[in-house]
Amino acid sequence: MPGEHQPQQISTQSNRTAVFHAWERFVGGGDDVQRVRPEVAISWQRSRDVYRIDPFLTEAPNAVSDATHSLDQDTVFAELGFCAAAMAHELAKVGGVATIADANGRIVAAWGDRNTRTIASEGGLAPFFSWSESSVGTNSMGTALETRRAVMIRQSEHWLQAFHEWSCGAIAVRELVGGEPIAVLNISCWGGELPGSARKWLETSAARTQNVLRGRAHDSGNELLAVFAQARGRTTDPLVAVDTEGGVVIADDRASMILGIPGNAPAVDPVLRWTPQLPPFIHAARYATKRAAVDSGWTGSTQIFTRFTDEPTSIGIRPVFLHKNLIGHLMSFGAVAGEHFPQAETGGVLLGGSRRVVALREENRMVLLATSEVAVAEAEGNEVWLLTDEGRLRAALSGLDKLETDLSDTGSFLRVHRQYLVNLSRIREVERREKGEWVLIMDNAERTMVPVSRRNTRVVRRALNI
Repeated sequence: MPGEHQPQQISTQSNRTAVFHAWERFVGGGDDVQRVRPEVAISWQRSRDVYRIDPFLTEAPNAVSDATHSLDQDTVFAELGFCAAAMAHELAKVGGVATIADANGRIVAAWGDRNTRTIASEGGLAPFFSWSESSVGTNSMGTALETRRAVMIRQSEHWLQAFHEWSCGAIAVRELVGGEPIAVLNISCWGGELPGSARKWLETSAARTQNVLRGRAHDSGNELLAVFAQARGRTTDPLVAVDTEGGVVIADDRASMILGIPGNAPAVDPVLRWTPQLPPFIHAARYATKRAAVDSGWTGSTQIFTRFTDEPTSIGIRPVFLHKNLIGHLMSFGAVAGEHFPQAETGGVLLGGSRRVVALREENRMVLLATSEVAVAEAEGNEVWLLTDEGRLRAALSGLDKLETDLSDTGSFLRVHRQYLVNLSRIREVERREKGEWVLIMDNAERTMVPVSRRNTRVVRRALNI
């Protein structure tokens, strides 16, 4: 009967009205975001206070062209293009359009209903226009580039009032090493809701593309193992092979002691690579990646302090390429090569003093935490919960791997279990149980107990010097 759908329609319209009024208040300078989803409220805050986007722009700005694409980017564009083209006919039936944008939010291609594409073009939802959050504020493509999940932005949730008639959904495809976005796939409908299958289609398309990247990452890991094996027979220096972000693929016994990771334990899968417990080492690897990306013949060296000596130790760095694509570096302790570069002044532990971790309270309020206020981060599925001085709060961004990477240069946080990241400075006691397993007891009011996985026990002992 027609009346059976009336309560839901009234509820939906009521929520749309509430979101629009919240948008009006927020645009006017208020901070009341009742009935607004957390990911949207956070994006609004960036749009207003960080990017300072005029919410009354009538179209997206032209994008700045970047003609250089990596092999991974070309692969992702091809895979997502295939998915979007295959879906074009179904999208046309519901008056929808699909777009692909690069990591900067620049739309590179569009498919779908011709009439909707005409309307979209009037607002710049078309190739060669920029849809990053820093250009137009909250929108599905730009906001998806800022998060690690599919993002659905409905009507008044858009920062630009000109797009309050649109409902959109998008998901970013990211590098497996480093997690930086490569491209974003988007669906948009004008004057109505997205199809119920939109989220599933986006997630399936992204997963398919990520699988292609995963195969390439395994090839890169195997190549780094091979190069490491060859170099090991030519040097007596402690040797380690890392990916472009400083994640360890393999280290010999002496290098592993310096870095606080297991020795001679290959980690081909990028998700399982070891994180060195030596932030300046990670900074050096990332600096080398930037230099080698523009100069394939570059080699270099720097000096860092380790906990085994009062004097700085030299590190020699040689980039490794596969099919002319930079995949990582060989790094030798005690070696000197090429350009000598000093450690960045913002490197190491000093950077951690001004770092903030964003958490959510009551679904509509953000909490900005100093790293010292976070004792433990715990993964529950895709969500991360923080045990803090303010209580148990949900992290704004999903993925414990992402949080670990973001905090790696503070020198304070250590992954002790696949589910737990702990603040070393907040450990009060260490308990060893009957079967040899370790449990960390934190210094928060609840004296939270955190298990240590067997493979991380040695790393924890070295980090705590026990």
